Amino acid sequence: MRIVFGLMFMLVLASCAQLGSLSTYNVSEADLEQMLSAQLPKLTRQADVAGIPLKMAVDKMQVAIGPDNSDLVRINTDATAVLSLFGLSYPANLKLQIEGAPYYDATEKAIFIRSVKLLDSSIEAAGYRGNLAPVSNELLQLVNGYLASNPVYRLDQSNPTIKLLTAVPLNMAVQQGRLAFSPSSQ
Repeated sequence: MRIVFGLMFMLVLASCAQLGSLSTYNVSEADLEQMLSAQLPKLTRQADVAGIPLKMAVDKMQVAIGPDNSDLVRINTDATAVLSLFGLSYPANLKLQIEGAPYYDATEKAIFIRSVKLLDSSIEAAGYRGNLAPVSNELLQLVNGYLASNPVYRLDQSNPTIKLLTAVPLNMAVQQGRLAFSPSSQ
């Protein structure tokens, strides 16, 4: 009987030691960029912006986690668009800089970006360069709608270490250049 209790005690200690070593699981800017790059084909949208039909495709995204010592994630996007106006099509290059708060959804085992705000927007089309301020609300709604239902990162449940970590409540902290996960001390 002592042997059984001793083995159970050792098993509990080993589990606690393994869980303790997991307290430093991090998601880097490169990890988020890699996941977002895989989603780029899905980021082609047909929309109306200020009454003008627009087909927008995101070509590249760059991620900054915790810029300026904030608890936010900043995403810079380069996109191409085709504006249809008066029966003609006009190609355009768009640059958007958005910022939002990362949120870990324990049921989805994924990170979403919420409370998105547009920091900067510009367009280059047919010799025109300028700010997209007049249509920024429509563009922000497009981006916010996508980010509300699509995670920017999903924790890999096929990895046994991550699966064990996500079995307990987690805290997520935004640090310079990374999101750090640790078991919650509830």
